[in-house]
Amino acid sequence: MSVIQPPTDRRCERCGRVERWDDQQQTFVAADQNEPGRPHCLHEWDINGQYKPLHEPES
Repeated sequence: MSVIQPPTDRRCERCGRVERWDDQQQTFVAADQNEPGRPHCLHEWDINGQYKPLHEPES
């Protein structure tokens, strides 16, 4: 059975905002609170064909 491995960080290709996954909040948060990116950007995240969310568990 495959396991889905979600991304732990992402970068907006439009404004450069970088976010990381926060386990406590169960959501992505700005990695650098001093540079959160453009507040009204319709973020286009850099998840592309190289990202592979499905992983086979080791036996």
